Amino acid sequence: MSDNQNQGVQFSEVWGAMTRRGFLQGVFAATAGAGLLAGCDLGGQQPQTQEQAAPAAQSSGGGGGAFGKPLRAAFSNAGLGATWCAQGKEAAEKWGKWLGVEVTWFDGGLSIDKQRKAIEDMAAQDWDFVAIQAFGIDTLVDPVKRMIEKGIPVIQMDTTISKDDIGITTFLEPDNIFMGEVVSQALFTAIGGEGKVIMTQGALGHTGAQKRAQGFQQAIAKYPNIEVLAEDPADWDVNKVAKLWEDYLVKYPDIKAGYFHNDDMALAAAKVIKNAGREKDIVLGGIDAMPPAITAVKDGTLLTSVRNPSCRIHWGAVVIGAMAATGTTGIPKYILMDGPVVTAQNADGLFFMEEQLLL
Repeated sequence: MSDNQNQGVQFSEVWGAMTRRGFLQGVFAATAGAGLLAGCDLGGQQPQTQEQAAPAAQSSGGGGGAFGKPLRAAFSNAGLGATWCAQGKEAAEKWGKWLGVEVTWFDGGLSIDKQRKAIEDMAAQDWDFVAIQAFGIDTLVDPVKRMIEKGIPVIQMDTTISKDDIGITTFLEPDNIFMGEVVSQALFTAIGGEGKVIMTQGALGHTGAQKRAQGFQQAIAKYPNIEVLAEDPADWDVNKVAKLWEDYLVKYPDIKAGYFHNDDMALAAAKVIKNAGREKDIVLGGIDAMPPAITAVKDGTLLTSVRNPSCRIHWGAVVIGAMAATGTTGIPKYILMDGPVVTAQNADGLFFMEEQLLL
């Protein structure tokens, strides 16, 4: 368990408090006829750029929505080229529509420079609240501080914006150390506790990636007979992953396992490995448990994945941001957003909950 967890609360505790205050009455009033559990098809979705994505959510009516009045929110995550981020965008916009929160998107572009420009644009406008997943720690501090100084609540999602306390309203974070350790442990068990392995990292300035690497190191400390061949970053970019793994397969004839900081990268490597005819020799595991990864676990392409609950984090940011914007006090500075390891028993349920933009 990470240190942050000891300082915060489970999301279920906050949700329980909201229901006790009659929050759900407002939700269902605002979403009458909208179909709260309406499903979606992520498979055909094409990530949008900031220029392509018009403000997607409209007020859901119902007397101003669940919070008594229409609200305007700005969101940004690391980049819509990552399926986890694209799924989060869809969840935030859908829940915003249901709850009367107009969500405007600022794509991080999987680039520190692109996201900094996007957040500068965001900070030049007025919002009821904003929610941000930073591509790199301490890269967005100045524009975020300007928004906080204007009295705009800022919800931090998944990764750390600043190593210092700059007045963030709350941090919605999965336990990245746990996720890294549990996937690594599964891989090491599958190879009998010995052999040569590779870790493919996300962006090194991304605190989620840093903690996922920490989880890997915690797991490998128990296995003196495992050798780490490489720990290169691929910045969440599937094209970089493909190039890295093409080189690895030439350079290393005896790779036993690959651990990846997200499923997009794991599946990109799986294609390269299959093309080389080595898919039966190398076991793979990733993080996020996106629908394609759940399918890959079921068919054996991946050994395992663990859910980083993109939908819950993003719709949680809509709900808690709106609470902060409408006067709710006592919001904890840290809220754990946990997710399960994918198994044969829970795979179908996880898939269903993601289709409904709930988990």
